[in-house]
This record gives sequence, structure tokens and C-alpha cells, in this order.
Amino acid sequence: MANKVVQKKGNIFVFLEILSCEGGIQSYVRDIFQAYQDLTNSAKLDDSFLESDILLLRDGKDCENSYKSKSLNFYYLKTQSVWLGRLRLATTLLWFLLKKQPKQVFCGHINLAPLVQILCVPLGIPYTVLTYGKEVWKPLPNKYQQALKQSSKILTISRYSRDRCCESNHLDPEKFQLLPCMVDGDKFIPGVKPVDLIEGYNLQGSKVLMTVARLWSGDPYKGVDVTIRALPKILQFFPEVKYLVIGRGDDQPRLAKLAQDLGVGEKVVFAGFVPTEDLVKHYQVADAYVMPSQEGFGIVYLEAMACGVPVLSGDADGSAEPLQDGKLGWRVPHRDPEAVANACIEMLKGEDKRCDGQWLREESLKVFGRGAFTERVREL
Repeated sequence: MANKVVQKKGNIFVFLEILSCEGGIQSYVRDIFQAYQDLTNSAKLDDSFLESDILLLRDGKDCENSYKSKSLNFYYLKTQSVWLGRLRLATTLLWFLLKKQPKQVFCGHINLAPLVQILCVPLGIPYTVLTYGKEVWKPLPNKYQQALKQSSKILTISRYSRDRCCESNHLDPEKFQLLPCMVDGDKFIPGVKPVDLIEGYNLQGSKVLMTVARLWSGDPYKGVDVTIRALPKILQFFPEVKYLVIGRGDDQPRLAKLAQDLGVGEKVVFAGFVPTEDLVKHYQVADAYVMPSQEGFGIVYLEAMACGVPVLSGDADGSAEPLQDGKLGWRVPHRDPEAVANACIEMLKGEDKRCDGQWLREESLKVFGRGAFTERVREL
């Protein structure tokens, strides 16, 4: 009797936590979920892909989840004990692999890759590792490098992240596929400057530079200090400038003191934490978005441009993608206050094509809008 051919069906996704906390990785994965739903609802995926199982190590059943559907089945594996949770994940994943023989397993974090490798390789089930940014930029312990090398594919968000990961961990660039971040053009929209925020931050009559960033002393690469150092020169040309800094963290006292020492303390406004749903109004306040940083990608640049705001980034990082290699914005050496000042002066003059808000929005959404992102997910 001929052996029965097992028809592989669907995918399995394995993540640390997606629903119970906010962050770049979480937002990115939720966008993938949304694209997956859009594809299945529009019948743009083969029927064998329509049902997929999502295992969540640290998310509990109490998490709000708007992605439940006929195509996405969520399994919440959160436990009080860390080791019990890992054991529960391992046994659940093995059971699914044996029972369902999925087409592929998507591993949502490098920390889970060795487990996925151990279970998938003996069963001949291909797996893909999703990487986001700095978690794979430095040399990884051998077990993580081996898990990446034995994967069928590695997804990452930019050429920069791919190149950093390859260089540090001796990987083949051909194994990588790019899935850049996206911006929701229905959410991030241009608008008149909100009067309540202008009055609340005392920005009347000001030209506003803005940054959205974590202000952590252990992670100072966002370039807020560089922009503060650039202010004295900017103010020579635009004395009405103020710098609005969105974000919180233990580095704020140092940054505030730096502004005071440079004589620009009254020109820097620390707004603290702003909820995601209020960010659009803050982008609408800005005349220019300034973040001379080192990013794996830089979703904030897309958000600003979708709101019609010109942007400045560093010139040696993943921001090359959202800024389309400088076509849509200014890219400068990220620790150079003089270069930042000169670019900000050009942006505030508004004479460059890259200051055309409507054009910025159209060009950004064409490449990084929801439709483009969904099509990339389909191709992958």
C-alpha cells in the first residue's frame, strides 16, 4: 500500500508577547496579523494558508485581541513560573508540529529560535526567524547563530539590519528577505496645528522641531542631545524656534541641564509620555521632525511624512529605507550638531521639494502604506 501523503496546512507563529505590551516589535507583528487578515478576507491566499495557529508565551487570555478571526487561532501560554511557561510552549509547539504538519513555522524573536530549531529540524519542517533590529546587531551566542543558519529564511526590516546581522553573526545575505515597516495612512494624516497643543506647550508663534523618542541613559542614540547642541546655530536664523521632545526616561534631567548650559533651556519643551492615539496631533504641531539617530528602520519618520512633515535622520542606519535614500528627507552624520543645524535651517526655509507635505505623504504611502505592506506579506 502506498504511503499516505500528508497535506501540510497553514502556518504556526511563535512569539514572546505581542498583545500585553507596546513597542516596535509588537506594533510590527500586529501589522503582520492585520495584513494576514486582509489577505484571507480578500481570498488572496491559497486555502491551505487560511488557518494559522499563534502561540504566545507571555500573553494571557485577558489580553485585548482584535485579530481573532477564522484564519488566526491564538493560544495564550502565560504562566506564573518562567520555566513552566517555557515548558508549556515547547510541549504545545511540538504537539502542533506533529498533529498539523504546518507548511512553515514563523519564529517571532531570536530568543525563541533555538527551541524552534530543535523541534522543527528533525521533523523536516522549515522555519523562518523574524528579526527587528538591534537584538541581532551584535555577535550572538553560538546556539542563536546556529538557529539562524539552519532557518529557511530570515525576515528583517531593512538592509541596514540585514547587513549588521550578517556581519556580526557570519550569515549569508541571500538567506534574508526584507519586510519593511508600514504606516497607516488613514490614521496619520496632515492637519492644521491643534490650538490646544499650541497653547498647552506655549508654542504660539513658534516654528516647531519635534522628536519622538525614549529618553533612556543606556540608550542615548536617538540624538536628542545632538539636536539640543544644534539649537544655538538654528536660533541665529530662526529665533522663534522651539524644540518639542516627546518621550520619557531617566536621561531627561541630563538633557534638560544640557539645554540650560547652552542657554536654550526655554526653547526645549519636554512633553513626557504621549499615548499612541495622541501622536497624530503632535506630528501636526511640528514644522520639521528631527531625529539624527541610529535606527533599524525608523517608523516615526514614516508617521511624520504621512502627516506631511519634513524629516531629518542619521545617514548610516536603517532610515535609508523610509527616507528612500534621501529622496524624501535629510540624512546627516548622526553625532554632528553642525550638520543637524544646517539641515534644520534648510527644512525651516521650506524651499526644498522635500518640504512639500502632500508630495511627502503620497511618496511615503506609495511604498510603505498598508496596501504595499499587505502585498509584501502575500509575496512572502
